[in-house]
Amino acid sequence: MAEATNTDYSLDQPINSSFGLRQGLTSYGDAHFSLFLRKVFIKALGYSEEALEKPIIGIVNTFSGFNPCHANTPQLIDAVKRGVHLAGGLAVEFPTISIHESFSSPTSMYLRNLMSIDTEEMIRAQPCDAVVLIGGCDKTTVAQLMGGISANKPILHLVTGPMMPGKHKGVRIGACTDCRNNWAKFRAGQVELEDIAAVNEELAPTGGTCGVMGTASTMACVLVGLGLMPFAGASAAAVSAARLRVAEKTGSNAVAAFKAREALRPQELLTRESFLNAITVLQAIGGSTNVVVHLMAIIGRHPKVTGTITLETFNEIGQKTPLLVDLKPSGQNYMTDFHDSGGMLALLHQLKPLLYLDALTISGLTLGQELAKASPLAVPRELSCIQPFDQPLYPKSSSVVVKGNLAPGGAVIKASASKNRKLLNHSGRAVVFSNSEDMARRIDSPDLDVKHDDILVLQSIGPVGNPGMPEAGMIPIPRKLSAQGVDDMVRISDGRMSGTAGGTIVLHVSPEAADPSSVLGIIQNGDIISLKVEEGTLNVNIAEEEISRRKQERLGQVGGPWLERESMRGYRGLYMRSVTQAEEGADFDFLRADGPSKSQ
Repeated sequence: MAEATNTDYSLDQPINSSFGLRQGLTSYGDAHFSLFLRKVFIKALGYSEEALEKPIIGIVNTFSGFNPCHANTPQLIDAVKRGVHLAGGLAVEFPTISIHESFSSPTSMYLRNLMSIDTEEMIRAQPCDAVVLIGGCDKTTVAQLMGGISANKPILHLVTGPMMPGKHKGVRIGACTDCRNNWAKFRAGQVELEDIAAVNEELAPTGGTCGVMGTASTMACVLVGLGLMPFAGASAAAVSAARLRVAEKTGSNAVAAFKAREALRPQELLTRESFLNAITVLQAIGGSTNVVVHLMAIIGRHPKVTGTITLETFNEIGQKTPLLVDLKPSGQNYMTDFHDSGGMLALLHQLKPLLYLDALTISGLTLGQELAKASPLAVPRELSCIQPFDQPLYPKSSSVVVKGNLAPGGAVIKASASKNRKLLNHSGRAVVFSNSEDMARRIDSPDLDVKHDDILVLQSIGPVGNPGMPEAGMIPIPRKLSAQGVDDMVRISDGRMSGTAGGTIVLHVSPEAADPSSVLGIIQNGDIISLKVEEGTLNVNIAEEEISRRKQERLGQVGGPWLERESMRGYRGLYMRSVTQAEEGADFDFLRADGPSKSQ
């Protein structure tokens, strides 16, 4: 039996509570008893005194039977533990909430803030010197970064990695751009029932996140841009040995981060320049529009950065950042191709003229120093899905923020994913759906008054209106138009769109339709809407007097969730009363670094 460390139980000696098992002692009014009791129970798991003298690296376990994106988490945990122990630390895993996009009702976004609270409080509560955050599916990495910044212990991200593509009739397919494309063809009568069933078997042939530049892959690339993951960490396949080697290296990096912990706490490590690098990466990869709202939430958690970056910053960076990565939905390839082309290392070398190379990374080196250490693979031009800086796929601004009387708080469009670039400068007649149920009821009706050059408008799917901003912004093309070969229209909503989807789609309109002050909420069939992406504008051709009249008329009619939230119970009530609008990240006002009094 191991001997106890005498000083731990000596009442005359103060307890060194700066790291390891002795930090954050439970309050029993007697620190020595608190440590004594903690050791009693940790030894029930078989730990020795020698093990308990090591720095403790927490490993967040988000494995769930309802989360196929995280299917490889047990193997990743084993690899991280190996890296921690080889570097002289003690690895201890603990669970948090796990969110999967398709298994979260009403939406995964609705649960993102709850997961961030869980992550923050578990990091704070438990004696971890550094934490490895294992996540992958869309909102999990976001929630972990939000909570990790607020908890402010050294954090290292380890994403689960993208799945492999499948095949149907000899053609590669993969979740989830091809999910939507094939379903649209099925709706249009271009794909038979037997084929859509066969496609269903091949779209997600392995565990891991969607294998295109959706939200999960975008966040993985952004985490590298922020300096929180190794270059290969963004793109190595979930089922590869390379992913396990990244996991092992993350474990050893976590021990090193503990040793330099004061400089590597996220509120010190991450600067405004770190986030500007992340936004540059977002534009260069044609990343998910979801990440715009996510980054605004993440920035809102950082006391030194919040308020210094706004939606306009995305446009400023976009104006000088070309789209370089040829991946679906803005291109044709998959994340495995991106990895084989050199991944984030190759991309960041191309982006060096635009990056803040003095930004610190979790390794303790600057981004410039890390890039100087490693040269990208020499991949033949014709085999690479990463374009040279001077030969972009799209010259600038893959994602654009537009504003105007229809969206005074801003709205977002992924211009690079438009299927018909003429629609990026388009005026048309509004065809309005009051909510998702109304859309589902009427969108395929042969009696729907709609033409190919109209603009589809969906109201009441914003943060409060639904709740949780569902990914319903990719309004289906009405069946009678899709049967005529129409595959894109301008579509506008206060909700979100999957990062795997494409089309000329305006999202995150703020203020949302449920807000009594919203112009989106008073749009009527036949109103003329004008979208001018190059000018960054979104307007409805209604006189100010008529807008005021409609708002006044609506005041007596506004009810629903906007008023009902005041008496709602449980987490839903907390969410509905506290969630901010999209331009502030749809975070809870009381979780922001500046607190609730300054966020509204």
